[in-house]
Amino acid sequence: MNELHYIGFDVHKKTISYCIKTAAGHITEEGTLPAQRGALREWASSQTMAWQGAMEATLFSAWIYDTLKPYSAGLEMAHPAKMKAISAGKKKSDTIDARTIADLVRCNLLPACYVAATIRELRRLLRYRSLVVNEAVRMKNKMAGLLMETGAEYVPVFK
Repeated sequence: MNELHYIGFDVHKKTISYCIKTAAGHITEEGTLPAQRGALREWASSQTMAWQGAMEATLFSAWIYDTLKPYSAGLEMAHPAKMKAISAGKKKSDTIDARTIADLVRCNLLPACYVAATIRELRRLLRYRSLVVNEAVRMKNKMAGLLMETGAEYVPVFK
């Protein structure tokens, strides 16, 4: 029988800590991976057992999710605000966080959030466009203010 393993990922900018547990809760492997697509693909393809995993949703979790999803039997993102309430302890480290996430996946207690795979790129593009438009308006207003402050004639070019 092919046993399912449960993996918790603690994601950071440069590294990803992971903990692999059996259904009984025994740790089979722990470690740290570089936060790079190639290293993640190599690690995920080397896993011999079927696995289900989870990670906390962060600003840069989306590409990690997309990279690992094809290799997993199931991959989820945890809601960060709800995870804070669960893992608010005095002893906190990357290893402990990865173990906690693995246990939450194993016991089906993970506060999962929805991952909008189909429209994520469009949202990112629209957020960037909004930023550019806001910055352009801010600069136009700043220049108009500087001209009016000195008494120079201000003729708005864009409306």
